[in-house]
Amino acid sequence: MAIPIKSARDAEHMRQSCRAVAEILEHLKAFVQPGVTTREVDLLAGRLIAERGGKSPFLNYKGFPGHICISVNEEVVHGIGGSRRIQFGDIVTVDCGIILNGWVGDGATTIPVGEVRPDIMRLLDATQEALAAGIAQARPGKRVGHISNAIERCVHKYGYAIVKDFVGHGVGRRLHEEPHIPNYGRPSDGPELKPGMTLAIEPMVNMGRPEVRLLADNWTAVTLDGKPSAHFEHTVLVTEGEPEILTCLTTTESKLKEP
Repeated sequence: MAIPIKSARDAEHMRQSCRAVAEILEHLKAFVQPGVTTREVDLLAGRLIAERGGKSPFLNYKGFPGHICISVNEEVVHGIGGSRRIQFGDIVTVDCGIILNGWVGDGATTIPVGEVRPDIMRLLDATQEALAAGIAQARPGKRVGHISNAIERCVHKYGYAIVKDFVGHGVGRRLHEEPHIPNYGRPSDGPELKPGMTLAIEPMVNMGRPEVRLLADNWTAVTLDGKPSAHFEHTVLVTEGEPEILTCLTTTESKLKEP
């Protein structure tokens, strides 16, 4: 289990790492355009991480070759930047992390490129709503299962499928810490949430079936039926009251009140 942040200094370092992730994601959202290769997006992310004095927690993690994960359309997660050129109408998921002052920030967003199909935009909107529903449950005294169940109920409300092969996680001194945070389950599941815990909450939602398969690179996970997938992620601090979203650029955005 990840040790909750207790000192104001450590909390500020964690906020700095997460704010850097938010800044980088904003740059990448503007850069993702038709004709750009996924490798170019990855290289830009690497430069932006280095400019901030950080390191990528993804690069060389268990052999992963990219600075970030970049996944297009039916690619769910862990896509590797390469020669693929982004097209008008694609959706591109960028999952970015940074290590600053020994603390890890982690966040992801799915970017619509130009005008995408209305049904795909509904998928993106539903996934963001599910993330917000999960974050709203990140309060002391609740359990991980409250987050998981809120996400599941929201996704199923729209008739989409939850990817069960990959989950959210604790994050702090390391990229992946306990607890695991599935995007499905019962409210009574998992450990109790305590102030100071930092959680990477990240629903991955498929338009079609929930099953995925790995490509030959042994990293990129794609939907089994070839239909699009969306992925949004925030790092969230459990406080004495409402959750604080750390991977946001403004103080106003970082506060999410429970519905």
